[in-house]
Amino acid sequence: MNSKETKLAIIGGGIVGLATAMALTRRGIPVTVLEAEEEIASHQSGHNSGVIHSGLYYKPGSLKSENCVRGREALYEFCQEHGIVHERCGKIVVATSDEELGALDKLHERGLANGLKGLKKLKGEELKEYEPHLKGVAGLFVSQTGVVDFREVAKKYASIILENGGEIITSARAYRVIRKSQEIIVETTAGSFRTRALINCAGLQADRVAKMCGVDPGVRIVPFRGEFYELVPEKRHLVKGLIYPVPDLKFPFLGVHFTRGIDGKVKAGPNAVLAFKREGYKKFSFSLKDSLSNFTYMGFWKFTLKYVKMGLLEFYRSLNKRAFVRSLQKMIPEITEKDIVPGGAGVRAQALDRKGKLIDDFKIVQAPGMIHVLNAPSPAATASISIGETIASLAEKTFALQ
Repeated sequence: MNSKETKLAIIGGGIVGLATAMALTRRGIPVTVLEAEEEIASHQSGHNSGVIHSGLYYKPGSLKSENCVRGREALYEFCQEHGIVHERCGKIVVATSDEELGALDKLHERGLANGLKGLKKLKGEELKEYEPHLKGVAGLFVSQTGVVDFREVAKKYASIILENGGEIITSARAYRVIRKSQEIIVETTAGSFRTRALINCAGLQADRVAKMCGVDPGVRIVPFRGEFYELVPEKRHLVKGLIYPVPDLKFPFLGVHFTRGIDGKVKAGPNAVLAFKREGYKKFSFSLKDSLSNFTYMGFWKFTLKYVKMGLLEFYRSLNKRAFVRSLQKMIPEITEKDIVPGGAGVRAQALDRKGKLIDDFKIVQAPGMIHVLNAPSPAATASISIGETIASLAEKTFALQ
């Protein structure tokens, strides 16, 4: 089989892979993006709530924090420049009980440490000035949060890559990587590609691609499905913008929340349940390979045994609409079961180490001729321009591509 030559190949046409390719092609470096699916942004990038995150939650000094704050403003500028519909609407984080006030104060401190401006503490009665139907004892208004359709963002990244001379090849699922002294051969369902360097941005398959390349990722991707409901049209008036609960900062999940998207629809969710298929968007989606990957990994069992109660509660809420509604009623008591309908789902690629620890920051590993992005969960879409520039700078320096 004849193989095609490229200076640099990127496995994965999600928003991080595309942002990286965009950054590289803007520097005059030719890139070939190899996407397994028929369309770009088919998984995490196209199955999220569309929130442009402020950087409120993340540990100061972490890669998440630095890239989110920098990437957020870069994304707003990008959307403005290219006419992508977006809104900097702000959001409210609400404490629904006195027990959550301490955690709310910690969030405020984190936001200040991360350089957020316009943070405003709200007393219980002040919440209704922003959200008339919201119930809580206190809140925090975060002005820098917004909404956008990340599929549209990804499409624009792709068009810029093509304009700058890059390639995007879809239906090109990588199944073998051969390393030679001066080149790397990537065999895909769309043919074979010879490249000087490789960047792995495969998201839900990132650990497997790393192993395919002969690299021990040190983590395993464990998929968590987040299920959304939507408010029926006649009840959308109950939510004006974005409403979040106070999260448990021990976990990278933000809890069930309300999001008014750029299309005017109001999503409620997501929860976070273990998925039995990495690209499984339905409750009963199942893959034997992916399930065995979870259940044969000691890190998974260590995590599960530690947080079994939380996991069971998430499954219960997934299977019981009434339980899901009760979570929503803590914030908006008027919500009833008939007010929400199924609204789709997303699957989060969460890296878990061998000790059962959730990797809560971006994780990038280098190997000869390779860069592997092994954990890029939320806020990766918000931070994508910044992450892409970071990876591009690392590649340019490491691979001597010019």
